Parts: sequence; C-alpha cells; structure tokens
Amino acid sequence: MDEKTCLAEKLKAEHPWTERRTVVFMSDFGTGDGAVSAMHGVADEVCRDLKLEDLTHEIPQFNIWEASYRLIQAMTYWAPGTVFVCVVDPGVGSARKSVAVLTRSGHIVVTPDNGTLTHVARQIGIVERREISEAVNRLKNSQRSYTFHGRDVYAYTGARLAAGVIGFNDVGERLDDQVVQLNVQDSCFDGKQIVGAIDILDTRYGSLWTNISDSLFSRLGVQYGGMVRVTISDRGRIVYGYEIKYCKNFTEVGRGEALLYINSLLNVGVAVNQGSFSAEYRIGTGEGWVIALENVDGLGPAARSQ
Repeated sequence: MDEKTCLAEKLKAEHPWTERRTVVFMSDFGTGDGAVSAMHGVADEVCRDLKLEDLTHEIPQFNIWEASYRLIQAMTYWAPGTVFVCVVDPGVGSARKSVAVLTRSGHIVVTPDNGTLTHVARQIGIVERREISEAVNRLKNSQRSYTFHGRDVYAYTGARLAAGVIGFNDVGERLDDQVVQLNVQDSCFDGKQIVGAIDILDTRYGSLWTNISDSLFSRLGVQYGGMVRVTISDRGRIVYGYEIKYCKNFTEVGRGEALLYINSLLNVGVAVNQGSFSAEYRIGTGEGWVIALENVDGLGPAARSQ
C-alpha cells in the first residue's frame, strides 16, 4: 500500500463524512429559478437527516477560476468530513470527468474535473480521486438528461456519500491524483519586487485579493504609511501602474483614493476607499492577471537581509 493510499484510509477512519452528514453546495446557477432547490431536493430524498448548506450560487457564469477560489476560501472553515458539491460546468455533457476527491484536510469534493479543484490541489492537496460511475451513482430515470449533472449526478452522489449510503470506494474507479488545473502565477520575491496573482475580487466592494501573503510582503520592508509601486498586467499588457499607500484600514486615505492593505486571509489586497478598484481601473482576476509590488523608497531592512 503506497503512502497516499495509507493516508486516504487514515483520513476516512478519522473523519467519517457519515458522522458529519453535511453537504455544502456551490454553483453558478443563481437563485432566480428552481435549480438550487432541485439539488437540495435530491439530497433530501436520499436522506432527510442531512444538513444542507450553500457556499454560494453567485459564481459568475462559467467562471471555473472563481469557483476554484471560493471553494478554498471557505472549505477549511468547515469541519473535516464535510462533503462539498461544486457545480460550475461549462462542459456539461462532454467528455470531462465527473469526480469525487478526498483532500488532505479530510474533506470530500464532488465536481466536474475541469479546473475547479485547482486551489484545493495547490493549497491543501488531494490524496484520492475517483471517477463517478453513473451506472450506480445517478438519480433514477435521469439518464436521458445531459445538461443537469449538478442535480442528477453531483448532488445525488454527494448526498449518498454524506448519508453513508455508499463509501468513498463505491464512487467509481480510482484515478491518479492529477486533477485538471488552471494556470496560477505563484507569488515570489526577486530581491527587488514581489510578483503574484490577482486571485479574486472582494465581490461587493471591488477590491483585489492577491496570493501574496503578508509574510512575503514584509520582505519589501514597507512600513505602514509607506508608498508601494503597484503594477498590474493582463497577459503581459500593463493596465495599471501607480504608487499607492500601505494602510492598516481604509480610512487612512481620502474617499476615492487607492490603498494597499492586508485582507482577512492575511494576503495583500488593493482597494479604493468607498469605491471599486476593479471597476474604476477595469481590473480582472484569474489566469493572465499579474500584480507586481515594489518599495518606492528602495529595499527596506527586511529585504536587504535576504
């Protein structure tokens, strides 16, 4: 038995999802029709003792990147054993695989393997991946439907796992652990500047959230109140390049002014006080969007010591 198989069996024993009996749903369906309710209904029919929760159903349509990020943003705050059903599936009905994965944190994710597992694989790790066997794990009499796998396959399989109707080995054939991944710009420091990705927006406020940690940012040696040169590019084309203030909170600059801060995930964020940075400067997120930070006053002591 290899190391990952041993770990998978250990996680299954330590964090049985049948004890949690919790399913958390995420999709790009919105709540304007009955799609989300239908998924809940399928899970409820599998087992009426399940706790059914929603992460969000407001993922922008077909935005696999945002689905991947929102999943990792919330997952670790749920107890091990929680089952996540993630349905952002522009290739529904195509040859992309339907999978369930067991993560190193002891969670299960049921999803199309189209990139939605990118951040989970990079930040937590996957110890076992199985392809869902639709011959066994599919809602009865749904075989002629090819466009609502969220209801017919993913909600059904996730609920059966959470209820203990099936074990993880019953999902289907075991695959290797190499899930489909999107391209992510790793954060790094070259002795002069830090480069990273714009992971996501703080949706309601239009602030940029990056993958640059506060510990990495500290290597620039910038103190609160200091100025940082921020350069943002989209697939190599510079779309923003200004010096902005590093602040503890938004009120340290005037209304409508930009600032750099450390967000609730302890990563670098860029915002406009009482405004939307992304809307004002037309900044996006995900593949191709890169941010670079440089200390305007030169290297601080933390950077010089490296």
